[in-house]
Amino acid sequence: MLGWDAWFTLGIVVLSITLLATTRVGPELILLGGLTLLMVSGILTPEQALAGASNAGMITVGVLFVVAAAVRNTGAMELLTARALGHPRSVAAAQLRMMAPVSLLSAVLNNTPVVALFIPTVVDWARKHNLPASKLMIPLSYASVLGGTVTLIGSSTNLIINGLWVSELGKPSLGMFEIARLGLPSAVIGVGFVVLTSRWLLPNRVAALHRMEDPREYTVEMLVSEGGPLIGQTIEGAGLRHLEGLYLLEILRGEGLRPAVEPTTRLEGGDRLVFVGIVASVVELQRKRGLQPATDQVFKLDSRRSERLLFEAVVSSTCSVVGRTIREGRFRTYYNAAVIAVARNGERLPGKIGDIRLRAGDTLLVEAHPSFAVRMTDSREFFLVSRIEDFEPPRHDRAWIALPVLVAMVTVAAMGWMSMLLAAIVAAAALMLTGAIDGAQARRAIDWQVLLVIVAAFGMGRALQITGAAEIMANSLIGAVGEHPLAVLAVLYGVTSLFTELITNNGAAVLVFPIAVAAAQRMGVDPLPFVMAIMMAASASFATPIGYQTNMMVYGPGGYRFTDFLRIGVPMNLVMWGVTVALAPWIWPFTATR
Repeated sequence: MLGWDAWFTLGIVVLSITLLATTRVGPELILLGGLTLLMVSGILTPEQALAGASNAGMITVGVLFVVAAAVRNTGAMELLTARALGHPRSVAAAQLRMMAPVSLLSAVLNNTPVVALFIPTVVDWARKHNLPASKLMIPLSYASVLGGTVTLIGSSTNLIINGLWVSELGKPSLGMFEIARLGLPSAVIGVGFVVLTSRWLLPNRVAALHRMEDPREYTVEMLVSEGGPLIGQTIEGAGLRHLEGLYLLEILRGEGLRPAVEPTTRLEGGDRLVFVGIVASVVELQRKRGLQPATDQVFKLDSRRSERLLFEAVVSSTCSVVGRTIREGRFRTYYNAAVIAVARNGERLPGKIGDIRLRAGDTLLVEAHPSFAVRMTDSREFFLVSRIEDFEPPRHDRAWIALPVLVAMVTVAAMGWMSMLLAAIVAAAALMLTGAIDGAQARRAIDWQVLLVIVAAFGMGRALQITGAAEIMANSLIGAVGEHPLAVLAVLYGVTSLFTELITNNGAAVLVFPIAVAAAQRMGVDPLPFVMAIMMAASASFATPIGYQTNMMVYGPGGYRFTDFLRIGVPMNLVMWGVTVALAPWIWPFTATR
C-alpha cells in the first residue's frame, strides 16, 4: 500500500508536469516550487533535496558552459564543425548533417557535454542559414542520446547498469561494444525517424528576429581580413548570402564599388562589405571569423577589446558631432568609443562608416569600455545609452589555444585518463589562464536555469524512490503480465521508459534493475536481454524535457513548449520500444538457466 507521503509525491510530480505542459512559467520555478513543497512536508531533507547540486554530471554541465563559451568566442568550434555542418539546402539535410557527427561524438564522450558544446554552434549555424532553431534543438538532443547507446561509456546509465551487473550478479563486465549490437541499429533507425517525420512532428517556431519588427536598420561596414579564412570564397560559400535579418548591400574594393553583389563573387583581402540589418544580426556579424570592423578606430581605443561592450546610443540635437562626419568629429578621441554601425529611420546609408554625416535622432552602435554608459548617462550628448546584451568581443587570436584544449579534453575523457568532470575543469582553467575567456565572461556563460532544473529533477526523482511509490508501481505492472519472457521484457522496457520520463535515467535504471533480475530468475532464463532492454530504455528518453538532461538543455534555445516533446517524443519512444523488443531477444536469446 502507498502511504500518504508516496501519494503526496506523486501528486507533486503530476502537478509539476501539468504546469510545465500548460503554462509559460519558467521550468526552474515550477520544479523548484515542487521540490520546496517536498521539503516543507518532511518527505525530503534539505540534504536529500539538494543532493543533485553535488552530482558530478550537473557540475560537469556547469563547467562545460564555460568551455563552450570560450570555444565559441574564439571561433574554434566554427573551425571544428564548419566542414561537417557545411551549407545545407533544406531542414532535413541540416538535421542529418548535424545528427551524424553528434551521434558519433556521443558514442565516445558523455552526451551531456557534447550537447553543451554544440548548442551555441548550432544556434549560430541555424541563424546563418535561416533555419528555425526549433527544427534542430530536439534533434541535437536526440542524436546525443542515440549516440550514447552505442558504447558502454556513451552514457552514465550504461556504466551504472554495468556496475550493477558485476556487483549484484557477479558477472564479468560487459564489453565496450556489447550494447552496440542493439544501440547501433537503434541509432540509425532513430536518426532516420527524426529526419523523415520532423516536418510534421517538430514545431516551426518563428525566430525572435522575425517576430519583432525593428525599425532600426543599421548600416555596418566590415573588412575581409588579410590572410583570413574567407579569402577566395564566394559570397554564398562564406555564408554571407542568406543572413537572417541582414542584407549585403555592396562591396567596396579599392576605389571601385559593387552595388549589386552576386552570390558567386569571390572575396579578396581588404574588401569592405557594407551590410544593412537589425541590431541582433549586426552583433552576430562581429563574431564572424575572417571579418573585422572596417573602422580602424576600434583598434585604437584605450581599453583592451576583450574588456569592451557594445552600446546603442541615440544622438541628441546638442551632440558635439551633429552635422559632421564621424571622422571629422573625431568621435573616437572625444568619446573613447568607436562607431560600429549607424541606423537612421530605416534609411540605407551607403559608403564608409567614417563618412556618414550624423544627424539628431541617429542611433549608433558603439564599442566602448563599460564606463561609457556611466559617463554618458547624465550627458546631453545622447538621448539614450543602453548596453547590448549577450555580446562578447571575439578572440579569434586565441582559437589556436581553444581548439587543442577542446580536443585534449575530449581525448583524455574518452580514453578514461580523467573523469569528464576533471577534464572539463582542467580545460576551463587552461582557457582562462591563456586568455581565451576571462572571469566575468565565464560567470556570464553559465546557464543557471539549466542547472537549477537538473538539481530539482534529481530531488523529485529521489522523493519517488524513498517513498516507495516507484517500486510498488513497477512491481504491480510486472506482476500483471504473467511470466512470458517476451511480454515481461516489453513491460520492463515500458516501465523503465516511463520512469525515465518522470524521474531521471539513472534513477529509473537503478530502480528497475533488481525487478528485472528477479523476474528473469522466476522464469529461469538468462537476465542479459532484460538488462540490455533496461539499458536502452533508461537512456532513450525522448517524450519529456525533464526525463533527460540534454532534453532540458535544449528546451530554452529551441523555444519549445512541454507538448512539443510529447508530439515527437512519444512516437520516438514507441519506435525505440519496438526495435528493442524485436532485436534484444534475437541478439541475446532467452536461454534457460535451470
